[in-house]
Amino acid sequence: MEQQYILKAIDAALQAGEKILSIYNDPASDFQIERKADNSPLTVADRKAHETISGFLLDTPFPILSEEGKHSPYSERKNWEALWIVDPLDGTKEFIKRNGEFTVNIALVRNSVPVMGVIYLPVKKELYFAEENLGAYKISDIVARGEASLDDLIASATHLPQDRLHDSFVIVASRSHLTPETEVYMEKMKQLHSEIELISSGSSIKICLVAEGRADVYPRFAPTMEWDTAAGHAIVRAAGMEIYQAGKEEPLLYNKEDLLNPWFIVETKRI
Repeated sequence: MEQQYILKAIDAALQAGEKILSIYNDPASDFQIERKADNSPLTVADRKAHETISGFLLDTPFPILSEEGKHSPYSERKNWEALWIVDPLDGTKEFIKRNGEFTVNIALVRNSVPVMGVIYLPVKKELYFAEENLGAYKISDIVARGEASLDDLIASATHLPQDRLHDSFVIVASRSHLTPETEVYMEKMKQLHSEIELISSGSSIKICLVAEGRADVYPRFAPTMEWDTAAGHAIVRAAGMEIYQAGKEEPLLYNKEDLLNPWFIVETKRI
C-alpha cells in the first residue's frame, strides 16, 4: 500500500539533496546560520530542503511533520493514522563543518510505526530506501531518478543487509555526541567480544551502517528527535533489525505527544 509513495519520497530526497549541495559547494555561501530555540543551528540549506520536500509531499493524503515546518498540536496529531516525518537536513553541524556527513531523511509512519523510509547522502550520492514489505536497498552514485521505475531502482540496488563485512564487533557512535553513558556501554561490549572496532559518524548515516551490515550496533544515549530516526528506523526494520528503547524490549514509537526520543540502541540482533 505504501509502495506507491516511495518514488515520490525518493524524488523529494534527491532534489532536496541537489538544493543542499548547491549551497554547500558555493564558496561564497555563508550558510546564513541562525540559532533555534534549543540553540541548534539552522541554515538556508535546511529551509530550502524543507521547501523542496514539502512541494513533493503536500499532494499526498498524509500530513507532514518536519523539523523545519510548523508542528501541529498533539490534540490534532493524535488523530493522524499516517504521516510523513521529515528531517530535511540531518546533521546540520556536520554540514557547517563541511565534512559531508549529513543526510536527507523522509519516513512514512503508520500507527506509530515507520513503514517506509528514504535517506539520501548528497555528498556521497548514496541513496537508501525501504518499505516494510519490499525490503531495504542501497544505490550508489545517484543524483536523480529520471524515468527509472521502482523495479528499475531495485534491480540496480544492493539488497540490505549485505553479508557481514567485518570480523570484529563494530560499534558506530556519534561524532558530535559521545557521552559517558556511551563509553560505559562500549566498555561492556569489550567484555563480551574479543575485538571491538569503533566507527564515528554524523547524522542518520550511523543507522544506515547497521542496516547495511557494516556495523553491529549503534547505541544512542543522548537526545534525538523523532525526525532524526524515523527514516533510518524504517530502513533497519525492512532489513530485519530493530531500534529498541535502551533497557527495554520495546521499539521506538512515533508521533508521540513529546517528539523527543528516549535513549535507544540500533541492533542487528539482541545483545
